[in-house]
Amino acid sequence: MLRVHFTAGDLLNVTFAREPLPLVELSMALIAWQRVDEQAVFGRWRGRVSRELPDRARPLLDLLRPDGDNPQFLEPLARSLEEGLAAVRDAAPLLTADQLHRTVARAPGRASWLRALWGQDREAWDLLDGAIRCAYEVVVAPRWPQIRQSFRADVAWRTRLLGAHGIKACLASVHPAAAWSGTAFEVGLEPDYEVRLGGGGLMLMPSAFWTGRPLLADLPDGSHVLHYPAMTPLPLVEPGRAEGPLDALLGRTRAALLQLLIEQRTTSELARDLDISLPSVSEHTRTLRAAGLITTERDGKAVLHSATGLGVDLLHGTG
Repeated sequence: MLRVHFTAGDLLNVTFAREPLPLVELSMALIAWQRVDEQAVFGRWRGRVSRELPDRARPLLDLLRPDGDNPQFLEPLARSLEEGLAAVRDAAPLLTADQLHRTVARAPGRASWLRALWGQDREAWDLLDGAIRCAYEVVVAPRWPQIRQSFRADVAWRTRLLGAHGIKACLASVHPAAAWSGTAFEVGLEPDYEVRLGGGGLMLMPSAFWTGRPLLADLPDGSHVLHYPAMTPLPLVEPGRAEGPLDALLGRTRAALLQLLIEQRTTSELARDLDISLPSVSEHTRTLRAAGLITTERDGKAVLHSATGLGVDLLHGTG
């Protein structure tokens, strides 16, 4: 379980990142590509990455594993690729033996180049630099406008939720397994990680690629970053200008689903009306439910969905 303890002061010291960051999104993309969850949304995208990702980028897969519990030096909070690459290089002297042992134990490939990397071998670091550049140009750079659109729409929505319902509701909406126990924010999924913020501050950073539970990273200044799945993942972001603010926030399919749920509908009815699969409906409703926009209940064998008051407010506010 992830457990984050807040004081009253910590609850007042939660901010949003200003923009998506290149190497953070690259890391999340390569992790998401190796995962098998949310196939209805990410399946086709994963297939495309499998075809397009060159072998030169493959060393990154020894460092970035599907659970997201990976070396943080690959995710510097840098605003450009070049700035991020410089920050990665600067981290070389700070890598520890414990980090090496953990990375080697999790890596699917050969350990020799990782040991060379931790030993500050120049060729190993050049190999890493080339892998990052190559993967970024193929996976992230061509889709940067959509990544930015996903990020901005999520922050706009969470900011609105924060203003209307407070920080606890805002944080609880980032994942279906997220909840509060007193002043502790909890996500009931492995691996176990517990932290007390202690006044350092928490920055919220949505990712257009990440599909797992929220990830908490600590920074050298004592603050923390919470990475979580954006409301609209990359495969659902429409290229170009969205048709309306609700489409920009949720993606066209989820926006249409929410509009249908002004009246209660079953999962099968939603699949029929939207012409999508039942697993796809389940993934979309799970996300909307976590955000507090819909509610779900059982009536015998039927699963019934309907918009919440917050969901209706959103529809009216963006209409």
